[in-house]
Amino acid sequence: MSDSALHIRNIPAGSLKKFAIEYKDDPLSSELHRQILDQLKAKQMIYDENEPDLVISIGGDGTLLHAFHTYTHRLNTTAFVGVHTGHLGFYADWTSGEVDELVEAIIGKRFDLVEYPLLHIGVHYSSNVKPDDLLALNECTVRSASGLLVADVLIKGEKFESFRGDGLCFSTPTGSTAYNKGLSGALVHPSLPSIQLTEIASINNRVFRTVGSPLILPQHHHCQVMPVADRAFTLSVDHLSRVHEDVKKIEFGVAEEKIRFARFRPFPFWRRVRDSFIG
Repeated sequence: MSDSALHIRNIPAGSLKKFAIEYKDDPLSSELHRQILDQLKAKQMIYDENEPDLVISIGGDGTLLHAFHTYTHRLNTTAFVGVHTGHLGFYADWTSGEVDELVEAIIGKRFDLVEYPLLHIGVHYSSNVKPDDLLALNECTVRSASGLLVADVLIKGEKFESFRGDGLCFSTPTGSTAYNKGLSGALVHPSLPSIQLTEIASINNRVFRTVGSPLILPQHHHCQVMPVADRAFTLSVDHLSRVHEDVKKIEFGVAEEKIRFARFRPFPFWRRVRDSFIG
């Protein structure tokens, strides 16, 4: 799949009518928020936190993650754009010194919509409680709520391995550059609709034996994590963490939903990788 398959190209200028802003709680981000808000309103754009066409994230990748989880119910109708105020982020195309240029682009420039795959997490319970359906932009980690994680890992319903260790990390292609990279996972281009499973400090012995390498699963494959004894798990979905009790299984796969970014200028994925990790 080429980069062009990720794009909905040539959206006419003026298509973005309503906007919202998510910003980090620091002086620089607050000032940029004020500047962008005033300039866009002066250009007759409507500030609407409930039904924005565009969400502008000011801060870092963490701010964008927060914005994503705020608007997961509007992924089909809302696009995102990021302004980074510190180190270059994977989700931010613009710097703090380019606010005027960004405003002019939003108002008067044709743009592309770039879609990235997301991770779907389905948490099923032993009781009749309705399953939880969650979305992650970067990753979801699975840990035991009480100690070592002991679980069976299944792929397409067939047992693949028994895991014992600190935890498991499931990541998206864009999330492959985040916590997954620190676990020695592979970097995956976002044009590949896939999820990646990496181990967190696995223990291998005669009872528990793991493959020991990251697994990249295609869109039509799902992975299940089944408890062996303890049914309480701590799931960290991006920056959000919660304990889930009485879990029957947790299922991971490529989500049907995608996140859309408004791209006003080219910024290829591998250039982002190079600039972030090599310089």
